[in-house]
Amino acid sequence: MAEEVERTLAGVGGRLRALRTRRELTLAQVSRDTGISVSTLSRLESGTRRPALELLLPLARVYDVPLDELVGAPEVGDPRVHIRRIPHRGGLLLPLSRGANGIRVVKQILPPPRARERVELKTHRGNEWLYVISGRLRLVLGERDFVLEAGEAAEFDTRTPHWMGAADGTTVELLHLSGPEGQRIHLPELDA
Repeated sequence: MAEEVERTLAGVGGRLRALRTRRELTLAQVSRDTGISVSTLSRLESGTRRPALELLLPLARVYDVPLDELVGAPEVGDPRVHIRRIPHRGGLLLPLSRGANGIRVVKQILPPPRARERVELKTHRGNEWLYVISGRLRLVLGERDFVLEAGEAAEFDTRTPHWMGAADGTTVELLHLSGPEGQRIHLPELDA
């Protein structure tokens, strides 16, 4: 049992480095977000510091991954995502992922526009990718106005002022993927 624990803990450093690199974060940024010193983070990643729960918990939060993923615990339990319906802006959000890999996947249902509905542009850090399943989606990005038809997709940096809603009198269904802190959406099989 002790050997298995040591083997598991020995792999933590590489996973921490890979998560930080994938998110394009520096040790200083992670230090600021976790309160863990840069030198401690460096020693954790190099494997010269034994990972402890009080260090792993804030790192799991910052990297938005379950603690099991940080330590490389074997997968157990039910892989299904139990979808809950979340009312949002007169429509629905249906989370399709747990966001364990940093990417959130949501099916969104937007109702037809209300009379004199105001377009209120918002910004936040991150990136979003949209795929219209049915209906017509109006997407406002800064001063540009787009209408996406079923089967079309869009990707944008959410620091650009944006708003989306139904383009006409019908409901819109879309897949909405978002990543934290500017993380780009990449589909490995398409990157080749």
